[in-house]
Amino acid sequence: MSTPDSVALIVGLGNPGPRYAGNRHNIGFLVADELADRIGGKFKAHKAGAEVVEGRLAGARAVLVKPRSFMNLSGGPVAGAVKFYKAPPESLTVIHDELDLPFGTIRLKRGGGENGHNGLRSISKSLGTRDYVRVRFGIGRPPGRMDPADYVLKDFSGTERKELAYFIDVCADAVEAVVTKGLEAAQNQFH
Repeated sequence: MSTPDSVALIVGLGNPGPRYAGNRHNIGFLVADELADRIGGKFKAHKAGAEVVEGRLAGARAVLVKPRSFMNLSGGPVAGAVKFYKAPPESLTVIHDELDLPFGTIRLKRGGGENGHNGLRSISKSLGTRDYVRVRFGIGRPPGRMDPADYVLKDFSGTERKELAYFIDVCADAVEAVVTKGLEAAQNQFH
């Protein structure tokens, strides 16, 4: 939970560029864009190697971060933002795709393993800790024998796209709850 003097650092994970814009792996960017709309800000380049929006989210001081690196190298820009904003890692909330949850399922947790997610692995390594909040957005498992690495780089299906805006909105609500009410209260509300 953010206090008046603290900053909530909220990171949406994804890959930069239009080629990846609609990919499942970019759900973190999509939720960050929704949060930026709520703040009323536009992402701007930052020296940390990311795009940022500063403002107030549901009354709390917040900085939204989208690394400009590829997913697997997200740790450098995230660590740069943590250092620049003097934000302790425990004030960090990371929004990412989660293969092990059905599409649209939102789960919140602090710490733990990365479940093979290379973006999270890079962040944990760069920060030297796993003690940060993860907002896990379910994208489901790939069909048949499709390689998960290929699946996450595919666009959402037509059926998924019909529901995507709703689930992005719910996920953004969950992030707001983490920032304003704390993780446990947000878990009680969204699980």
